[in-house]
Amino acid sequence: MSGSSEITAEADSESGAHGLERALASRHVAMISIGGIIGAGLFVGSSAAIATVGPGAVISYLISGVLVLLSMRMLGELAIGNPEIRMFTDYARKYLGHGSGFVGGWLYWYFWMIVVAVEALAGAIILQQFIHLPVWTIGLGLLAMLTTVNLASARFYGEFEFWFSSIKVAAILAFIVITGAYLLGLMGTPSPGFANLTAFGGFAPHGAVSMLAGVATVIFSMTGAEITTVAAAESKEPARAVASLTTTLTVRVILFYVVSIFLIVCAVNWKTVVPGTSPFVTALAQVGIPSAKLIMNFVVLTAVLSCLNSGLYVTSRVLFALAAFKDAPTALVQLTRRKVPAWAILTGSAFGYGAMIASIVSPAAVFSFLVNASGAAMLFLYMLIGVAQIQYRRSISAEEADRLPFKMWLFPALSYAVVAGIAGILATMAFIPGLKSQLFTTIIAVLFLIGVYALFRRGRYGEAQLAGQLERSGQT
Repeated sequence: MSGSSEITAEADSESGAHGLERALASRHVAMISIGGIIGAGLFVGSSAAIATVGPGAVISYLISGVLVLLSMRMLGELAIGNPEIRMFTDYARKYLGHGSGFVGGWLYWYFWMIVVAVEALAGAIILQQFIHLPVWTIGLGLLAMLTTVNLASARFYGEFEFWFSSIKVAAILAFIVITGAYLLGLMGTPSPGFANLTAFGGFAPHGAVSMLAGVATVIFSMTGAEITTVAAAESKEPARAVASLTTTLTVRVILFYVVSIFLIVCAVNWKTVVPGTSPFVTALAQVGIPSAKLIMNFVVLTAVLSCLNSGLYVTSRVLFALAAFKDAPTALVQLTRRKVPAWAILTGSAFGYGAMIASIVSPAAVFSFLVNASGAAMLFLYMLIGVAQIQYRRSISAEEADRLPFKMWLFPALSYAVVAGIAGILATMAFIPGLKSQLFTTIIAVLFLIGVYALFRRGRYGEAQLAGQLERSGQT
């Protein structure tokens, strides 16, 4: 499958004559990016990493954060160098061939479709404490509510996400200030200082290897930054948004993660952290904050609704982009008067309903398989983007590379290191009981998509279509 040599002429006339509206302001795109990274994986999921690795989980999060940051830097270079592309999986299509775009696009859609179902279910479980209705009823209500938000307009979605993400950021900053003050002895109560880092078996009680293995566990909670490039396509200054957010904002979010986890393992005995229970609640209870559980339930609910909102948005834009290449029904590129891909939104929402209902009807079989099959999807996609960036840089001259306003650091060494690092994490998953099934079921999903492409799509792209279709797949 060849790449950029095929990029020449016309767009397919059925891919839609009207483009998505540039309705998102820079503040929306910034908060959408934060919303993509900061979710329940930080507020609740971090408990599993701390309980497994110990205080050394801080290093696991730091390594994961660096890998995500470098992946976003590579993605940012691709976005600035290829402004006609609006969906990040289409960089792989352009530089690695149509098959990569087909597999990557559907894998990305599948990942977020499962996120939609999982987050709707998680939100329903939280709300059931206050609303005495069946979980599935509440979950369907949440899905319907945020589907309506997405159908209204891109700006309406952005406004909701802005406030959801603002609450999450405010909560993290408040936690950092309060817990930091407690550890420094400024709260007027006895403080362990930083003794807990080594007091209960050492900083890495299970050895240094456990911190590296922990990367395979925690990196999933830090993915989602790529939403920047999806949302930027509907912003007023897409290039500027991508250049800024794929690096500076990612650094800030990583600091939120690393500093928060560091403060937690300093404030409490890591052995008291229970997987599935928010370690933020445990730390705030240690500090002496009343109603810590109620406060964090509200924050976690906000994080869940934020991810659900973004999931519906992303699944619709992925389908919109796939339909532009006829890799999905072409009706999905149709826009409403408000420039919203309504059919794409409703399709993603419908699959979300189905997956959530599967979680109730068959939680131990169907839903378990669906979730596992999406487990390693983002790592495969990040590795695909890394390879596409290497191929992109090879396709341009040294002079063109020098003129790039935004590029990957220390190319090619660092680019190869990122791809190798992600491949290493995937290999590590094969030896971790809790992640092994996720790796192999995701591989099954990837092989299935490759098979579908080989049977139905291979050879059906004209050499003169790709350039126009790349533009129309996310035309703004």
